[in-house]
Amino acid sequence: MRSELGDKIRLQHISDAIIEIEKYIVDVTFEDFNQNSMMRFASIKQMEIIGEATNHLSNNLKSTYTNIDWVQIIGMRNVFVHEYFGIDAVLVWEIIKEDIQELKKEIEHILSLM
Repeated sequence: MRSELGDKIRLQHISDAIIEIEKYIVDVTFEDFNQNSMMRFASIKQMEIIGEATNHLSNNLKSTYTNIDWVQIIGMRNVFVHEYFGIDAVLVWEIIKEDIQELKKEIEHILSLM
């Protein structure tokens, strides 16, 4: 089932989810983010989508692009799905502000080669 949709479509899902997160946090501070449960949960849902799409990428693609920590992304998804009451808003914010942009660049690069 991993290749049913194909890597390119899964990578596009990741890119689309990142774009959605970016839309949610335009001109938003951590305080705004932390106080807005809809924004937090929408961002977490998009991060779950990123993790799920990553989980379905082919092993070939993941072994070709080793500069992305695919295992960590999948692990993040698992935590968000299974520990939904214990998700730390600070951690989510840090991922959004520090890691998502780098992932976006990497995904865009891979997509440009396909």
